[in-house]
Amino acid sequence: MVKKIRKKIKHKLIAFFSQRNLVLLVVFGMLSAILAGRLFVLQIVNGQYYTDSFTVKTTATRMIKSSRGNIYDATGKLLAYNKLANNVTMEDNGSYDTTREKNLTLNGEIRQLTQMIRKNGDMLAHDFHIIVGTTGRYTFDTDNEVTLARFRADVYGYATIDELKSDEVYASAEKIMKDLCSEDFFQLTDSEEPITDKEKEKYGLPDDYDKQEALDIVIVRYQLKLVTYQRYMAVTVAQNVSEQTVADVRENQDLLKGVDVTEDYIRVYNSSEALSPILGYTGRPSQEELEKLQSKDKKKNYSSSSVIGKAGIEQYMETTLQGTDGSEEVTVDNLGKVVAENKKSRKEPVKGDDVYLTIDSELQDACYKILEQRIAGVLLKNLTDAKKIDAKVLEDNDTMAVASYDCYNAMIKNNIIDTSRFSAEDATPTEQQMYSSLKQTEEQIFSWFTEQMNSGSPTAYKDLNDAQKSYVDYILDDYLTTNCEILNGNNINTDDSTYLALYKDESISPAEYLRYAANNGWVNVTALPKNKSSYLTSDEIFQAVVKYVTDHIADNRGFEKIVYYYMLMDGVISPSQIMQCLYDQGVLSTDDGVYPNFAAGQMTAYDLMVNKISGLQITPAMLALDPCSGSIVIADPKTGDVKACVTYPGYDNNRLANEMDVEYFNKLNADMSTPFYNKATQQLTAPGSTYKMVMAAAGMDKNVVDEYEGIDCTGIFGKDLEFLSDQDRVHCWNKNGHGMLNVISALENSCNVYFCTVAIRLGEDQKGNYAQVRALEQEQKYSAMFGLDKTTGIQTPESEPHVTDDMAIPSSIGQGTHQYTTTQLARYVSAIANRGKVNDFSLVQRVTDSDGKILKKHTTKTVSTAEFKDDTWDAIYQGMFNAVSNDQVWSGFDSSITVRAKTGTAQESMLRPDHALAVGFTQSSDGTRKYGDVAFAVRIANGYSSRNASLVARDALNYYFNLKPEEQVLTGAANTEGVLRQVVAD
Repeated sequence: MVKKIRKKIKHKLIAFFSQRNLVLLVVFGMLSAILAGRLFVLQIVNGQYYTDSFTVKTTATRMIKSSRGNIYDATGKLLAYNKLANNVTMEDNGSYDTTREKNLTLNGEIRQLTQMIRKNGDMLAHDFHIIVGTTGRYTFDTDNEVTLARFRADVYGYATIDELKSDEVYASAEKIMKDLCSEDFFQLTDSEEPITDKEKEKYGLPDDYDKQEALDIVIVRYQLKLVTYQRYMAVTVAQNVSEQTVADVRENQDLLKGVDVTEDYIRVYNSSEALSPILGYTGRPSQEELEKLQSKDKKKNYSSSSVIGKAGIEQYMETTLQGTDGSEEVTVDNLGKVVAENKKSRKEPVKGDDVYLTIDSELQDACYKILEQRIAGVLLKNLTDAKKIDAKVLEDNDTMAVASYDCYNAMIKNNIIDTSRFSAEDATPTEQQMYSSLKQTEEQIFSWFTEQMNSGSPTAYKDLNDAQKSYVDYILDDYLTTNCEILNGNNINTDDSTYLALYKDESISPAEYLRYAANNGWVNVTALPKNKSSYLTSDEIFQAVVKYVTDHIADNRGFEKIVYYYMLMDGVISPSQIMQCLYDQGVLSTDDGVYPNFAAGQMTAYDLMVNKISGLQITPAMLALDPCSGSIVIADPKTGDVKACVTYPGYDNNRLANEMDVEYFNKLNADMSTPFYNKATQQLTAPGSTYKMVMAAAGMDKNVVDEYEGIDCTGIFGKDLEFLSDQDRVHCWNKNGHGMLNVISALENSCNVYFCTVAIRLGEDQKGNYAQVRALEQEQKYSAMFGLDKTTGIQTPESEPHVTDDMAIPSSIGQGTHQYTTTQLARYVSAIANRGKVNDFSLVQRVTDSDGKILKKHTTKTVSTAEFKDDTWDAIYQGMFNAVSNDQVWSGFDSSITVRAKTGTAQESMLRPDHALAVGFTQSSDGTRKYGDVAFAVRIANGYSSRNASLVARDALNYYFNLKPEEQVLTGAANTEGVLRQVVAD
């Protein structure tokens, strides 16, 4: 029995092992065993080794930032330096299973971080060009189309602007934010799969983002996006943050992955507003700036995170001040995360070189204050309590005064008062009253406008009152054409009879013009809100434009300012309300000692305005009326070293450096006193009578006059010269005439008739025939000899001069088409001080390394020399000396210092005061005085009388030579001493 069983089993086993499947099973079993063993070795025995081998992908170079060189003044005073500050940085070092998880995680983390930063009063660091506007809509922070085009390209991920799609080229701020908030980018808004309540709770997300909250998240996400393939590069979220933010971040660091507090350098300026235009400021480079710097200096390793000079010396000396970054090698995985650092590869950064300026910062600051005091004095002397001064109806002898109502209006017009606060929940009673009056007035305007647009017999433009004309002008030209581009300026035919009927003849109504525009393709229909119909008739287009105006223009700040102006002029709002708003908004302090009297009605708004201008609590720059700006340049004529180069008004460059205060930048950009426009190096005006030394030199050098010959001034030039045009029949400022004058007394008395006669003689041929072209050629030749045909070489942007090319007779007295900057006039008078040697100007004294070793030193550069006889120079010198001796401005000035000077007024408009100019130089009697001699040029734009420029020059020299106690020169108040009220020509 047992044998049978064994035999049976044996046969079955033989049969089983004889099957083909068994062979396969055995083979598979053996392979599985081998595979299992191999996996054990890979994952358990050598798991860490292979994990490391897999994640190690490449070696990358991480840059170590260097610091910029310092800037010092001529005396060694530190003006610009670097300070260590705490920055909040962020890396995207997380690992995510899906893009959705990544978006929600980052959005929640960034929301928590940015709220923390904002709560402590700190700002986000960025160059994202979108802000939340005053209307609550997203808007751009710049009007620069090149900057915006590059920004759009960066947002949509293109290397060049040309790659932008048609709907992206002119993408609005609202569209860009909508796109970036979508699932295609950062997923702040719901996608096809809405964000669930559970997800919102898990990631710390709100039901709805407010505008600023969404913008903050997008700003940080955008910065992270720019370094997507360099995740080992941290982005700076906030710069120079408070200790509270540092504490908050570190306390929550376990929840804020990739967020850290690091130390980095920020640029700090020790200087006042006086030096800001000279020093400039720093910031991150635009794409164009970056490409230019990378091609200029490859050793500096410029990148998008570099801090570069954006203006002034910071920009001009960029490659000198910029340090050389260090570096270290890091090992990064396939996701760009750092997994190891090679300490041995570290190269330390090298600090930038230091720059020493020729500027004396104390003199610069003093000159700025003197300018402000004197300009305020001119304003005060010409201020009158009136609603309006119509310059068109002034007689020759009338004073071109400043109306007090222009001062009140300036507080709104120049953004000193923030009218957006009038509608805030915490608005003061006065602000609420102003806002209520505005809305009532706007309702009346829109009612009138709608009625006019739909009237069968609308009012012709010429029959509208001044306010209505102002509203219509703004609506048609500024709002519909420039701001909204609803009226297409490219399509409008300015030669069209209907266009001319409105803009030239004023014989048709604005309504007729708009209907015509709608019917002739002048309206950009795509800029209007979308209509259900794909085709609009001309009447429908017209009605859509009218509706757009009445629906939207109330949000326009420019239109609002016009409405406020007429409300003030019509008595709807009062000067007292304007002044009270200045107190309500902290522009003026209620602790000033006069507020109780004003609040009690014991002090008028006019008296308060006078008081505040006198004390410079309301400055000429804030008013932005005539005059509100000026400049002064003081230089060493022998070397060309510029000791002071002042433009008023200036700005606070600490608020623009590093990460720009965009709100402050925009305020400066909109400021009607144009603080970004350097009045010393960029403003061009005619030189007026300061040009007469050129004509004296030309006349004597060409032997058409000499120092003895007299020319009779009767008060008018060319009365008997029939070949002259009307523009050549020039009056002398002394209409009764000076009588017989030689070249010295002509300079002393600034006689127009004398120098016009010189121009005639320069333009005559050997037969005595006059040709204007010959006179112009001589004026151009001698202008060039004094260096007036070239820029000065100063290390800051300078406008090109323009030597006259028309109207030879007016040009001979500094009118015509002459145009020069204050720096160019200063070099011109320096050439006179040097008896013909024209030296280039310089702001840079020397360059040293961080150890003080001199690397480069400024040397005087003589560009040309005007060779004249000693008799010519002596006559010019004597004429300038006599001009000072007989000027009451210089009465009592220290006799040990000889001042030779010439004043001038330059007229640009009959409706505005003339520009006031003064140029000159000093000569110390003993040559041993501590302070070297200087040449100077002063200009007060629309400064009424040249005497006012002389007062600035005298005050500046008193300070420079230490001739008067500082407190007598720098009083901190408006200075009316010596100021003339009426326009006085030279």
